[in-house]
Amino acid sequence: MNNTNSNYGYVSIFFHWLSALSIFGLFGLGYYMVDLTYYHSWYKTAPELHKSIGIVFFTLMIFRLVWRYKQVAPRHLTSHSSLEKKAGKAIHSLLYCLIFIIMIAGYLISTADGRGIEVFEFITIPAFGSLIENQEDIAGLVHKWLAYLLIALAILHALAALKHHFIDKDNTLNRMIGKRQKTENINEKTIN
Repeated sequence: MNNTNSNYGYVSIFFHWLSALSIFGLFGLGYYMVDLTYYHSWYKTAPELHKSIGIVFFTLMIFRLVWRYKQVAPRHLTSHSSLEKKAGKAIHSLLYCLIFIIMIAGYLISTADGRGIEVFEFITIPAFGSLIENQEDIAGLVHKWLAYLLIALAILHALAALKHHFIDKDNTLNRMIGKRQKTENINEKTIN
């Protein structure tokens, strides 16, 4: 379940893939719902679903961050250049920041009118109301454009993993799909 120096644990793998599914699903739903007309059957349903999934995803990301900081990070593979290591760390940090900023902006859009967010008609997340003038419009622009940036970076992240798998033929992708590897491919090899 836990990470090791050479592999990601199943909890980290679960968080990773559930986050990817949530990000692309929320983006697709958001992209679809912006052009819905008042008389479309999903006019109310799509935004409610988008908000509910977004709040659940926000909670998941809090748990994911706590889990990440309590776990050891698997070491980089020997095939990774120093540029790849730095770029990977920067992209991961940026992905996390973008996710949280997008979710906060989404909250500010949804609660600008003073109404809370119904989460699957189970609980209501309270609203602070409008904190700044034109909050809904400003937060909407932030939410939209950072979502496009997040998707672009997520695609770049996926392409980098595929490059490692098919061109470099290393275990970068294998580690994130749960395929266990021996420690000899890891930096700081243990000498027996």
